[in-house]
Amino acid sequence: MSKSKKVMVISGKRKTAIARATVRLGKGRIRINKVPLEIFEPKLARDKILEPLFLIEEKVWNQLDINVSVAGGGVMGQAEAARMAIAKGLLKWTKSTRLRTTFRDYDRTMIAGDPRRSEPKKFGGPGARARDQKSYR
Repeated sequence: MSKSKKVMVISGKRKTAIARATVRLGKGRIRINKVPLEIFEPKLARDKILEPLFLIEEKVWNQLDINVSVAGGGVMGQAEAARMAIAKGLLKWTKSTRLRTTFRDYDRTMIAGDPRRSEPKKFGGPGARARDQKSYR
């Protein structure tokens, strides 16, 4: 390994959730907010976070320790932000174009963010689009 590959910090975003991943040489441990990924709950979010690891050879990520800290948003927004941070970290560590095309073909939001955000509420109704009903006519 070269000296430039000691530690990498990568971020991923989804809606209002922001994940920061630290990638370094290690024993293949992955932690989300200091919780090992094996016992991370809920299971659906854990499976979402594991997707980039299923698409890459095990020998690559078994040599890396990835610590992810996630804040903001909901459970699945945090899971998708963590997934993006892990995928970007693996891409940056390996510098593989084949891996980039694999991630892009599987799900583009792993490497390129989803720009959709929740629309702000406006006056005259209970939500962003819904309006108060009229009681006459």
